[in-house]
Amino acid sequence: MLIVNKLLPQGQGLARVLLQRAATVELDWDVRQKSRFAATDSQGRDLAIFLPHGQAVRGGDVLVAEDGSMVRAIAAPQRVLKITACAQHGTPFDLVRAAYHLGNRHVPIELQPDHLKIEPDHVLADMLRSMHMTVVEADLPFEPEGGAYGGHVTNDGHSHHHHGHGHHHDHAHPAECCE
Repeated sequence: MLIVNKLLPQGQGLARVLLQRAATVELDWDVRQKSRFAATDSQGRDLAIFLPHGQAVRGGDVLVAEDGSMVRAIAAPQRVLKITACAQHGTPFDLVRAAYHLGNRHVPIELQPDHLKIEPDHVLADMLRSMHMTVVEADLPFEPEGGAYGGHVTNDGHSHHHHGHGHHHDHAHPAECCE
């Protein structure tokens, strides 16, 4: 078994040719957020990953084994809810509002310019649909924001955590627009 105990974020400092030659390991978010796990790379090698507590593996990160070999992590497709603003009546602000409400619930969320992704949850899906968002299940890589889960540290060296309390904006949409 190959012991891995170092991570290079996004292969920082490595030449492109080294990254292209590296073995790969495809992992979903449930595994990548753990600091200790076992996996098998694309060369069939069994890996024992021992990273510092709280260090998540992101797609594109490079794991370095004790023997110096490298394994590039790939975010595996997994079941997610893809959330977009209503194509007929929505605005970019609707997506911001949805992200705010999900953040208030401390839900791991991937933010993209035109959509959000969360892990499947029928209660949250219903809430989002009631906000006139389009919610579809899909198998896609999931890279949630690190923020509260990684301990966001500011320039003053302190970790900050805020709870906001928002209000609800009611939008007049035909019921069928976002089904």
